[in-house]
Amino acid sequence: MTTNKRGFASDNYAGVHPAVMDAMAAINHGHEVAYGEDSVTAKFDELVRELFGPNAVGFPVFNGTGANVVALQAATKRWEAVICASSAHIHVDEGGAPEKMAGLKLWTVPTSTGKLTEELVASQIFDMGVVHRAQPGVVSITQTTEMGTLYQLDEIREIADVAHQHGLLLHLDGARISNAAAALGMSFKQFTTDAGVDLVSLGGTKIGALAAEAVVVLNPDLLAVMPYVRKQAMQLASKMRFVSAQLVALLTD
Repeated sequence: MTTNKRGFASDNYAGVHPAVMDAMAAINHGHEVAYGEDSVTAKFDELVRELFGPNAVGFPVFNGTGANVVALQAATKRWEAVICASSAHIHVDEGGAPEKMAGLKLWTVPTSTGKLTEELVASQIFDMGVVHRAQPGVVSITQTTEMGTLYQLDEIREIADVAHQHGLLLHLDGARISNAAAALGMSFKQFTTDAGVDLVSLGGTKIGALAAEAVVVLNPDLLAVMPYVRKQAMQLASKMRFVSAQLVALLTD
């Protein structure tokens, strides 16, 4: 039974945005090619390039945990680990999915703000080349963070710089990336692509989608593995146009 009550415990309590429902209904006729070879996903591809830059490529998935697992799996070698805040969603709220599904070790760093710094990241980059320690391969930050805090542009750049100096990639968990863009007064591109982020988990559910997220790849070196990782992780939608339609509705206007 639905009510007029508002639940502020989580933005997942909210319903689906009417524009998203309308977009899904509008394409629910006729036939289109499956698995992303459709006109709606092509429109999503265009929007990704507009929002993140001409080399960005988006891969729609079903949910946020799937986006994070697929992104991190694509960005790591089998023996590598991920540096993240101890409060990170991938550590606290994903039921061990990164460990179980992607086989990743998480090197967690305590931080009262929910934010990593270049110093905190550097504290986990040691014993590189030592076989006894899971080798850091990726730094993962959340924007906005699980604590409700916000990375400023220069903070992201500093983390990207220290990661890249040591051969690591930078992943941004953007479950609430739209909130961050609004708070910063910036485009997605300014604090992701231009700041040195390599790939993004693009959130849709928390701003009104029914079941739609995406992995946006900004580093072209990761493109070759993404289609296979997404399929193997059970995140490839056959009727992808209905996932893409949700994201198009949210990212337009």
